[in-house]
Amino acid sequence: MSARVVPRRFYRRASTIVAPELLNKVLELGPCRGRIVEVEAYAGPLDPASHAYRGRTPRNGVMFGPPGHLYVYFSYGLHQCANAVTGDVGEGQAVLLRAVEPIAGLEEMWARRVRARRAIDLGNGPGKLTEALGIGQVHDGADLVRGPVRILDDGTEPPAVPGVSVRVGISRAVDRPWRWFVAGNPNVSRTPRASGSPSRGSRTSPAASPPRPATR
Repeated sequence: MSARVVPRRFYRRASTIVAPELLNKVLELGPCRGRIVEVEAYAGPLDPASHAYRGRTPRNGVMFGPPGHLYVYFSYGLHQCANAVTGDVGEGQAVLLRAVEPIAGLEEMWARRVRARRAIDLGNGPGKLTEALGIGQVHDGADLVRGPVRILDDGTEPPAVPGVSVRVGISRAVDRPWRWFVAGNPNVSRTPRASGSPSRGSRTSPAASPPRPATR
């Protein structure tokens, strides 16, 4: 797959602008690649749902640094979540990478995601995609332009009309429609409930997913 690294200037914009344009870009670490199919924007001190809402701390310091770096945090003591830092230095903006469609390095992904039973289970959630690609705390602050974790553009355009909904699993600023996804892609983690509902939504149907290989 021929692809170029997404340049720093791409990230030097508001998270709500960068987020939908990250759809269909490719997240890469080592031999593993996943096409980004779901994201959420967090707007720093202006956003009560953001880790940066109350200012800079040792935990969220990467969010206030240069754009185009990876902010990784441990969520609920269960899994890692990966975010692309956006905006200018000091703004604390970021885009949560919520789901990917696996496109390369699937053997490694299956080996890491031992509980996965279907291909869509490899990356259809923020904790799942980090586990599948091997992203962890060691990558907090990684440069998305220089690597080792990178975001690539292989020429696949973001959807002209992406799916849009409120964000998932938050208790503040629940009415902001800052979640974007590739509509109809089975790797999206959740589909929104009826219009106007700020709640979590139901899981995407697994009908299009092939079964896990019998050898795993």
